[in-house]
Amino acid sequence: MTQIAGSPGNTMTLELWPGKAYPLGATYDGSGTNFALFSEAAEKVELCLFDTDGTETRITLPEVDGFVWHGFIPNIEPGQRYGYRVHGPYDPANGMRCNPNKLLLDPYAKAIDGHFDWDQALFGYNFGDPDSRNDDDSAANMPKCVVINPFFDWGVDRPPNHEYADSVIYEAHVKGLTQTHPDIPEQIRGTYAAVGHPAIIEHLTSLGITAIELMPVHHFANDSTLIEKGLSNYWGYNTIGFFAPDSKYSSNPNPGGQVQEFKAMVRALHEAGIEVILDVVYNHTAEGNHMGPTLSMRGIDNAAYYQLVDDDKRYYMDYTGTGNSFNVRHPHSLQLIMDSLRYWVTEMHVDGFRFDLASTLAREFYDVDRLATFFELVQQDPTVSQVKLIAEPWDVGPGGYQVGNFPPQWTEWNGKYRDTVRDFWRGEPATLDEFASRLTGSADLYEHTARRPVASINFVVAHDGFTLRDLVSYNEKHNEANGEDNNDGESHNRSWNCGVEGPTDDPEILALRGQQQRNFLTTLLLSQGVPMICHGDELGRTQGGNNNGYCQDNEITWIDWSTADKELLDFTRTVSRLRADHPVFRRRRFFSGKPVGRRGQGLTDIVWFTPDGAEMTGGDWDSGFGKSVGVYLNGHGIPDMDTRGQRVVDQSFLLCFNAHHEAIDFALPPEEFGASWEPVVSSAVPVAPEPGQSHPAGATVSVPARTVLVLRAE
Repeated sequence: MTQIAGSPGNTMTLELWPGKAYPLGATYDGSGTNFALFSEAAEKVELCLFDTDGTETRITLPEVDGFVWHGFIPNIEPGQRYGYRVHGPYDPANGMRCNPNKLLLDPYAKAIDGHFDWDQALFGYNFGDPDSRNDDDSAANMPKCVVINPFFDWGVDRPPNHEYADSVIYEAHVKGLTQTHPDIPEQIRGTYAAVGHPAIIEHLTSLGITAIELMPVHHFANDSTLIEKGLSNYWGYNTIGFFAPDSKYSSNPNPGGQVQEFKAMVRALHEAGIEVILDVVYNHTAEGNHMGPTLSMRGIDNAAYYQLVDDDKRYYMDYTGTGNSFNVRHPHSLQLIMDSLRYWVTEMHVDGFRFDLASTLAREFYDVDRLATFFELVQQDPTVSQVKLIAEPWDVGPGGYQVGNFPPQWTEWNGKYRDTVRDFWRGEPATLDEFASRLTGSADLYEHTARRPVASINFVVAHDGFTLRDLVSYNEKHNEANGEDNNDGESHNRSWNCGVEGPTDDPEILALRGQQQRNFLTTLLLSQGVPMICHGDELGRTQGGNNNGYCQDNEITWIDWSTADKELLDFTRTVSRLRADHPVFRRRRFFSGKPVGRRGQGLTDIVWFTPDGAEMTGGDWDSGFGKSVGVYLNGHGIPDMDTRGQRVVDQSFLLCFNAHHEAIDFALPPEEFGASWEPVVSSAVPVAPEPGQSHPAGATVSVPARTVLVLRAE
């Protein structure tokens, strides 16, 4: 035991015990706090404790085991603010950037309080001279880590554990979803508490949502370049704290209060049967390239945490477009990721993760390797392997587009689904065969790795790109507000403005745009796989043609609840209920195309028809002008079992897709497929067809231009 005197002017006197090397981070046990920090580069590590007035007390950690520096201090309680200073070599050319003048955030901090002011003191060099060394003290310019209270009354909370096949995911931004909702108290709008508010939960449950996928909530840095333009990092893909929920989304003013508020949000969503999936960024950090600031891992052990250029280690490998790439080769970097994932599952009760630029995590060396160490660790982990794992299967490096190539345990954002469905409904030729593949679960992408249709996370729109309304309203991006002369964002959007660019009063154009939105939503919700809706698309949300709203924390990106398209919302609810009520739309296995036996009257589980009622042939699929197709889904051909081991049986459906600019007559199948057919959804109108309007087998039904018609066999 060691007595520690406070800094000059500070009367604090503390005891210092050796403590333990595990767990890493600051861990409060009811009597005091254990501090542990990994650094192989360090020669000495100082723990820095801060009083409420900013007074700093520095404590040299007394013990080091396996490159983990640690100590235990009795009576250090939740709310204590802290950071680290690491003494060691400063030799950028050899990848070493220790500088004890820079206060550093704990990579394992459970909460972070404050913000970066982007003073030169945050940088390891002097502006204008990147080869110089800057020894200005950065403590006054840095946020501080916070010791948290780990105790929380979860009550009877338990994960909903929805099967993938039964899931409907809702991608949302904490602030963008809630900032203008009239039924949420103003003081909590834009926060975790708002997401857990009954008004939001009721909206989600009315849509049949089973999981909300939150855009990054790990503590992130607001880019100085954006602040200079009067903008800010809205999306949050600039992480600097893998364990800490960002305080910007908290209505609790107490240091560390964001942790309690986040847990309360999860508990409320779980009570409503809604899972919580986090969009996580483990591929890079906010410290950027060699010109970036020294905020945390760069000053703790630069070479351990980042992939450096082999022949000149002052520079960083950049597969992410953000300046650096996390070093998934190093065991302690891998441990940091795995510890973070386990923490969010076990302590914060989240139900899964969507991994941003996941291909980067497979780059142990240069090439993408789906059997990289990270994926092996996930597969072997008894906690992480059991939650939902969703890959964004690309990065910006060579060979980074890896849709269909992730390990069997993983699901993927299916970018090919997005592109094909967009092309089909804007009338692009030669898309029919691929459209059929995407509609039925993308077996061409996933079946060869023994995966099932649920490996495909189907989406037409996500946060990155046009909203659904803008997808049918703009041919070109309109990102002028971002201050980059409209050069940022994707230029090839596969969008169609229906004849007029942007806002219009033309009733025919508006009607067509509404119909196209319904086409996309119907296709999405009735495709095999897991549908993902982007927040506000069911309400007709617009960003005014901005397809890169990453820096727009304002009305451009927030949902405007006062202008919600209630007809579109009701239509979305109708189609979502149809999906939920009928397992034929959410099969757990791919279609076989084989007869299903006596109960199925010898019919195959799926049949494709031309509009004239003939079964599709190879020539029909290869026809470049084909824009219309019918598909019969056999409700007796589902190879799934229910929880009691009984084979699932459903009604049969016929889906008639007409992407042509004119109405097409579809001949209904002969009587062996169904004696009569009742329309249940038509995207040509915003309301469900009147019940009882049946058509006999073999009859002809006119399907309007650019319409999907869903009929149920009777």
